[in-house]
Amino acid sequence: MNTRAHRDLLAATRLSTSLDAIDTVIGQSLEALGRVVPYDLATVMQLDGEELSVRIARGRLGDRDDVREHRLRLDDFPSIRQVIEEGRVRAFTEHDHTGDDGDPFDGVLDLPHGHFCMVAPLRDASGPLGIITLDRATCGVFPQEAVELVGVFARLLGLAINYGEQSVQLQRLREQLLEQNRILVEEAGEGDAAELINSCTSQAMQTVAHLGHQVAITDTPVLILGETGVGKDVLANAIHQWSPRAGRPMVRVNCAALPPSLIESELFGHVKGAFSGATSRRLGRFQAADGGTLFLDEIGEIPADTQVKLLRVLQEGTFEPVGSDATVKVDVRVIAATNRDLQSAISKGEFREDLYYRLAVFPIVLPPLRLRREDIGVIARSFLARHARRTGRGPWRLDDRAIAELEARDWRGNARELVNALERATILGRGPTLNFTEARSSRAPQVVQEVPVLESLRDAECAHISRALDMTAGKVYGPGGAAELLQINASTLISRMRKHGLGGARNHR
Repeated sequence: MNTRAHRDLLAATRLSTSLDAIDTVIGQSLEALGRVVPYDLATVMQLDGEELSVRIARGRLGDRDDVREHRLRLDDFPSIRQVIEEGRVRAFTEHDHTGDDGDPFDGVLDLPHGHFCMVAPLRDASGPLGIITLDRATCGVFPQEAVELVGVFARLLGLAINYGEQSVQLQRLREQLLEQNRILVEEAGEGDAAELINSCTSQAMQTVAHLGHQVAITDTPVLILGETGVGKDVLANAIHQWSPRAGRPMVRVNCAALPPSLIESELFGHVKGAFSGATSRRLGRFQAADGGTLFLDEIGEIPADTQVKLLRVLQEGTFEPVGSDATVKVDVRVIAATNRDLQSAISKGEFREDLYYRLAVFPIVLPPLRLRREDIGVIARSFLARHARRTGRGPWRLDDRAIAELEARDWRGNARELVNALERATILGRGPTLNFTEARSSRAPQVVQEVPVLESLRDAECAHISRALDMTAGKVYGPGGAAELLQINASTLISRMRKHGLGGARNHR
């Protein structure tokens, strides 16, 4: 092989392992091959079942539409099937052209009998991918050196195509996971947490926000104290968002929701065979949060033996997974929360005093909602906006009367109870302005009459659509139509109108 051929083959190799764009790489690789093995037409044909179709074409004959759209059935080209099945390059001779299947572009291009023609298989570890074809409009047979060179090129290109397509699939999966994560973050309210805390107007919450901002820029552990439902998870999210770790993961663990026998494995991971049911190695939450923040909710419920291991992580940043003697080092900022009186738990021997002081380096007490009533409107509007985005319903409004009604309640369940009341009101409401008189009347747990409630929802939806149609004089589509007024897709509105028997009596356009 001459020096230029060797150089160009290396160029083709480098191109074939580039992942900028698969088809661009294939085309550039064919062009590089053409400087070593001249052709008038070179194609990569991809295999789909029993058919081959042109994926990329290069050369002076490669711009023709009949070439780019060409497909062939393997049953009609047994010699090409043989190339694919045996995995060997074939340079066709004049004798081979005598048969009906001597050229993959037979009947498409008017090439002379006995012209230069070569077919090389494209494969990867999983099997055949297709073929490379080379044709020249002059008679002759490609020399053995060219056949061997194209064989090497085909193997490289096959690997590159497979690698590139796997990369595309991985990129799609990555984008899908990122989108799923975005949705989960939005549903969890993490993205709104910092804004919500900053928006609160009560003096108590302004103090909380100030403390949160101060501690966020450090790696100091934070202990958030407060009643059930007060919003400790929201503050933890906000501190993470304000911190330099905001671009890293925030991992949550509800210590009260895990059986005592599993919480150590959940936090620190385990090796295969560490206990019955441990059929494979598993990373714990500390490793999942490495570089980011770990939020330990209901920290007061953590078992005593796990408290020792947790104390070591806080002090040294190291631990051993369950069943392993290998030390793992992590960089994790811990935020803990509880509604328990940990001092009382310490006196009863239920919580380690040294762990408490390690966690409570920077305690923040979240006041109950009844002591910061001026924040109720902020919390309510934030939830309703997020609920509308998540459900595709709404938007809903809170007038002065509704805010006054909300501020007059005791909210023993704090923000969690407020959110439940708001969601119930969005279900029972018959318009964008929420009425809490109806919602409050259904608050008692014993009122769980599913069939009447479902009936009222259907009736409410029917009445709501009817009012919208009346307001728009029966117009559904376009500006000023009922679909725009209700903020739903027009086809969805038509479907719901038919469900309620409203479809035939309106001028939908």
